[in-house]
Amino acid sequence: MIDGGPAPAAPKTSTTLADLGPRLASGVLMIAMALTSLAVGGWPFIIFWLIAGLAVNWEWQRMTGGAREPARFLLGSLVLIAVALLVGNAKRDEAVLVLLFGTIVLAAVASTGSRLWNAAGLLYSGALVLSVALLRLSKIDGFESILWLFAIVWGTDIMAYFGGRLIGGAKLWPRVSPSKTWSGFLVGISSGALLGLVAVSFYAVKVDAIPLVLIGVFVGAVAQGGDLFESSVKRRFGFKDSSHLIPGHGGFMDRLDGFIAAVTFVAVFGAAKAGAATAAHGLFIW
Repeated sequence: MIDGGPAPAAPKTSTTLADLGPRLASGVLMIAMALTSLAVGGWPFIIFWLIAGLAVNWEWQRMTGGAREPARFLLGSLVLIAVALLVGNAKRDEAVLVLLFGTIVLAAVASTGSRLWNAAGLLYSGALVLSVALLRLSKIDGFESILWLFAIVWGTDIMAYFGGRLIGGAKLWPRVSPSKTWSGFLVGISSGALLGLVAVSFYAVKVDAIPLVLIGVFVGAVAQGGDLFESSVKRRFGFKDSSHLIPGHGGFMDRLDGFIAAVTFVAVFGAAKAGAATAAHGLFIW
């Protein structure tokens, strides 16, 4: 089911009709599961994103190669589970320390030539699990913060695609992502920011529209940067897709690259403004 070795890096081609059905079905299912877990909250939400984090770590360890891959994946899985349990029990500082210590241990387990890259995978996947749980479990505005993020990241991604196709023009970073354009980037981040404002406006969140749109634009740019970062990692190690776990979409890293960057930034930003316990609320107070 999963290729054992790397595939040559190449620009993404257009989706064929044969792939369209599985791609649409997978996309709808992933969105439905993400929104359902968000609505339910609590441990179901944490478990949903823990599974995503485990998949991301597996894909990263597989891509970056090196010795003792099963041991690295097992160690990373144990660390991610511990992080999820700690943050789910409001032990946020302990979760951060476990993630950092686990990353150091994984680096020691890895072989010399790939040590930093292997360890970075645990930090990358752990940032997802820790950040998304920190926001959703925030004492105030936890639900709204994730909904806002979904709207920004999904809106940015979709509108960047259509903006780039309709307007065209100069490429954003052709060596890493030949299909991305500056026009798509600008259309995407502005549209995502507005969609984020609309999403939270339906709920009892008192927001100042202008600051929220401005930070939304920056978050959209961070998400696009996360997409480019993941593309550069794949190209460095000769992979076109991070895996084939999701029919028609590639791997979890391929679908979550922008979200991981955005949610990590937002969690740090919110915690810096309002404290870790109310990180989500920090996004909406100015």
